[in-house]
Amino acid sequence: MLKEGTKAPAFKLPDKDGNMVSLKDFKGKRIVLYFYPKDSTSGCTKEGISFKEVYPEILEQNAVVIGISKDSEKSHAKFIEKNEFPFVLLSDTELDAIKAYDVWQEKKMYGKTSMGVVRTTYVINEKGVIEKVYDKKIKTDIHGQEVLDYLKGETE
Repeated sequence: MLKEGTKAPAFKLPDKDGNMVSLKDFKGKRIVLYFYPKDSTSGCTKEGISFKEVYPEILEQNAVVIGISKDSEKSHAKFIEKNEFPFVLLSDTELDAIKAYDVWQEKKMYGKTSMGVVRTTYVINEKGVIEKVYDKKIKTDIHGQEVLDYLKGETE
């Protein structure tokens, strides 16, 4: 994982429509950049919905939400449409940002070891520096509220 106080790595990735989106597009705003394993899975859906539920309040904090996974643009389009997500999901099929943000790691599931995206959220400040990292033990169903509380200065 990248540490708090680290300059956020630049990226340029396609959204669900193939439009290229980069970190610098959001200069002057705080960015809630969340990495998740796979579209339309239970935990990833719960996490996305938790951000959707508080998204208007996140915008009030001069912040935006961006989700990144290795899923295709087409997969993101279906995932967004099905769940009515109001925020951007970016496709990183080449694992460029995923590796730059150090979230491509060895995972163990059902006794099997494989490489995959470790669920991680970075809050990046207006100057492009990581100010908060959420990694292990993210509670997907309340994560959006947890991040909102942090943005509002209600938690550390």
